[in-house]
Amino acid sequence: MTFRITKKFEFSASHRLAGLPPEHQCARMHGHNYVIELELGADDADLLPVGFVRDYGELSTFKAWLDEHLDHRHLNDVMDENPTAEHMAAWIYKTWSTKFPELTCVRISETPKTWAEYRP
Repeated sequence: MTFRITKKFEFSASHRLAGLPPEHQCARMHGHNYVIELELGADDADLLPVGFVRDYGELSTFKAWLDEHLDHRHLNDVMDENPTAEHMAAWIYKTWSTKFPELTCVRISETPKTWAEYRP
């Protein structure tokens, strides 16, 4: 890809992670202020006529979905898989890559120092 754009989104949610020892902090219910970055890419020939990979305004549909389905929710009730940042990044990519075929990567942060990335 010659060109890449990213847009950041934020939401808050709780989760607990299965498969960890009971004394592990993530085995208990806890919450995060998540940051999600969507990365979209295109080559010169695939840019929109105006020169965009995609109009950032079109990503408002993702923000509306995020607010409705994930913000202030318990992620264990929303996702079928253990709601790790890694699984969430893959799930969001698979859900949105059909709507945004330019989607190349989903990155998720649970804390300012940690990121998980799904890039097929």
